[in-house]
Amino acid sequence: MSDNFPEPRHEESAGNGLTRRTFLGMTLAAGGTLLAGGSTKILAATSASTSPSTSSTWRLGGDLLVHRLGFGAMRLTGEGIWGWPADRNNALKVLRRAVELGVNLIDTADAYGPEVDELLIAEALYPYPKGLVIATKGGNTRPGPGQWVPNGRPEYLKGCVDKSLKRLRLERIELYQLHRIDPKVPLEESLGALKEMEGAGKIRHVGLSEVTPEEIARARKVLPIVSVQNQYNINNRKWERTLVYCKKEGLGFMPWSPIGGSRGLREREPLEAAARDNHATVAQLALAWLLHRSPVMLPIPGTSSVAHLEENVAAATISLTSAEWQKIDALANQA
Repeated sequence: MSDNFPEPRHEESAGNGLTRRTFLGMTLAAGGTLLAGGSTKILAATSASTSPSTSSTWRLGGDLLVHRLGFGAMRLTGEGIWGWPADRNNALKVLRRAVELGVNLIDTADAYGPEVDELLIAEALYPYPKGLVIATKGGNTRPGPGQWVPNGRPEYLKGCVDKSLKRLRLERIELYQLHRIDPKVPLEESLGALKEMEGAGKIRHVGLSEVTPEEIARARKVLPIVSVQNQYNINNRKWERTLVYCKKEGLGFMPWSPIGGSRGLREREPLEAAARDNHATVAQLALAWLLHRSPVMLPIPGTSSVAHLEENVAAATISLTSAEWQKIDALANQA
């Protein structure tokens, strides 16, 4: 495995009369690069546009260079985000393929499995290639399948950090996120524990999840916050205010469920014609829309399929005019 990541050119893939293999080949022929003797790596697309939204990279905290289209590893665990996957080797293949494609931001959490997801990442990718950012989370417990209960007690969170370090085989977690604010514990106390871990060199940067602008501002009085992970996609813009705040303040916005989660996007029909016109799937168009939506957007689509992974990563090659994106935005608003 290479020690360095390329600037990724993410391939596009479509199911409209083309096989996935054929379409990937066409994309690579158009602008990708095959590294002799190695795996296919999809290099950064160049664009005539000067819009910051077209940039393929973002610096988390000002110093962690990541490719804006990342990978969410949650779905590599067993059914219901519980236990080991039915096909462990496949899960490992997905993680390795993500890195081969140029993805260098992988999102996970100690609650996924629980613990299983972090162990799979270490098994698949350790020793980690230079530049790989593994973002994990703590503060959400799993009493059983389908159950999620916040726990923001300081001592618990400090233990979470130490255990994640051990499972991931890391000396420092580059991005550690508070998975949920615990309504039973003052936010300042929870973040105080993470600040202590940061001071001890166990955390590089801290992020939040499912938060309002007011909660982010409150958190920033305790320690620097570099990212926010809220649910957001072309059909669900509940957290628009938070996205606007992140753009204004220069915080990365990592939308979870960027293509609608296991149920997919609702009311797909208005977007299907636009997707066909651009030789893409609706999911690819939705991911490309997110990348265009804001320069701080860092989508982390997840999948347990190598084929779907490749199709998701390919979304970054979709390049449309501002007028075309406005039309797609209007179509989505009709849904």
